[in-house]
Amino acid sequence: MNFGEAIEAIKAGMPVCRSGWNGKGMFLVYVPGTPQVAFKAGSPYRATGITKADIGPHIDMFTASGCFQPGWLASQADVLADDWQIFTK
Repeated sequence: MNFGEAIEAIKAGMPVCRSGWNGKGMFLVYVPGTPQVAFKAGSPYRATGITKADIGPHIDMFTASGCFQPGWLASQADVLADDWQIFTK
């Protein structure tokens, strides 16, 4: 798939990845956002003085090290690639 098709798939709830990625098990998920999240005391968000806020829609990456990295951004190579696919374990 191309990048546009990958974006449509991820927005439909399917995790996507590139066949060209080196890391095993890496994939992207769409997070639609969460309204009015209450920030816990001691969190970096709460330290700003804000106690509640909406979390906007974003894309997270599940990394090769086994954690989710919020706010993945596409590189030019990712945008122009045609090796996008639905992630399967």
